[in-house]
Amino acid sequence: MRRLLVIGIGAGDPEHVTVQAINALNEVEVFLVVDKGPTRHETDELVRLRREICERYIREPTYRIVEIPDPPRDRTTPAYSTAVEDWRSRRAEVWERAIADELGEDGCGAFLVWGDPSLYDSTLAVLEQILARGTVTFEHEVVPGIGSVQALTSRHRIPLNRVGRPVQITTGRRLAEGFPDGVDEVVVMLDADCSFRHLRDEEMEIHWGAYLGMEDEILVSGRVGEVADEIVQRRAEARERKGWIMDAYLLRRNI
Repeated sequence: MRRLLVIGIGAGDPEHVTVQAINALNEVEVFLVVDKGPTRHETDELVRLRREICERYIREPTYRIVEIPDPPRDRTTPAYSTAVEDWRSRRAEVWERAIADELGEDGCGAFLVWGDPSLYDSTLAVLEQILARGTVTFEHEVVPGIGSVQALTSRHRIPLNRVGRPVQITTGRRLAEGFPDGVDEVVVMLDADCSFRHLRDEEMEIHWGAYLGMEDEILVSGRVGEVADEIVQRRAEARERKGWIMDAYLLRRNI
């Protein structure tokens, strides 16, 4: 039976890789890496960091790295959920072929997932679609990693929650619809529009970070009304300079 390992490799610092992940890396024959194409500037850098992790931690480098082309995704349609489902289905077709072609019947392959595979990542959902299609069979295991939420709070030296208070993790798209009811701490991911700008008049703090764990890491914190413009400017400058950005932030009501 083929085996696929879904290995979380941390938020950008190669030292985020856990001992469990290192042991898993050393079992792998073929690493399947998604290539997002020449227009996605982050591809080269993130593939390079994956290669660096392999070179650092794999004791006998007999593995292969196979890049899989990523189908384009419609990011303009207002039908967000439909576009995501269509993209995942086309991903499943491409990944299925790669698994069948590149991995032997009893081989071990892996996807190296940025952060943690369980949080806002499509890898597990795509693999479930492949298994449901029934053409290719495999066993799969998940090795958790340090995610951007852990990296964010660690770098700002703050706890994620306050005593007895809930925390919600959401997206910029959801935050744009309004601050969630019933919580005072909200972690926001996937926010290309800087939706926190709409909360300038609220008594609220923001702890923002980009490229967490990487050499280009940027951290900003303070009252939303005082630092929102700085974050927007620094985010735009960094994205222009590098061609891509990954960021997250924690919003905290003053209570």
